[in-house]
Formats: sequence, C-alpha cells, structure tokens
Amino acid sequence: QVQLVESGGGLVPAGGSLRLSCAASGRTGRTYTMGWFRQAPGKEREFVAAISRSGGGTYYADSVQGRFTISRDDAKNTVYLQMNSLKPEDTAVYICAAERAPSDFNIYYYTQTSVYGYWGRGTQVTVSS
Repeated sequence: QVQLVESGGGLVPAGGSLRLSCAASGRTGRTYTMGWFRQAPGKEREFVAAISRSGGGTYYADSVQGRFTISRDDAKNTVYLQMNSLKPEDTAVYICAAERAPSDFNIYYYTQTSVYGYWGRGTQVTVSS
C-alpha cells in the first residue's frame, strides 16, 4: 500500500516558479512509475509529467514541456515537480500518482489516469496574471 502526500503549492505571479513535492509512505524506488496530474475547476484531470521507476525516463505534456521538470529522490521516497515560467493557465490542483511498473519502458502508457492505482489529495497552485 502506498500513500502519497503533496506539498509546495501556493500563490505565485506569472513568470514565477514553484517546486512541488510528493512524499510516498512506502518504498517506491525502482518499482513504481510516478506521475503528476492537474485538475482545474470544471475541467477534467490532465496529465502533466511522469518519471520511470529508475528515474531514467521522463515524459511531459506539450503544455509544460521546457518549463516543468520531474525528478525523484528514492532515498527520500519523494518525487518533485519543478515549475518555472508559470502561466495563469497553469492554475489547478496538482495531484501526485503512483503505479507499480514492470520496467522502464513504455512511459507513454503512464500518461493515462486509468493506469494509476495510487493518488494523493493534491496541492493548489494559483498563478496570478
């Protein structure tokens, strides 16, 4: 059983930066693919970024490519999302997800919400214009 707790959200002006953290209660290192999703009011949950179980592979939504960076520190059982050059349209609740992965391959598979069995409760990110 894995429990996920996000932190690091807040209010930031456009162009600013935030670093989100997702702490896992169980050991997820080299076993679980980790992902970040976001959900704005009235919209569906959407994929943001994923990192493979080894950390050697990453994948990003087109809307955040080049601005966001996902990373993991398995010694701390924590995944991070560094967000730079934030835009008002990035405003949403950011949610961490985890799923056991058989390998590092096919990380694109982990862009789908239905793949993940473990979810956090989210942290609010608000970007002011």
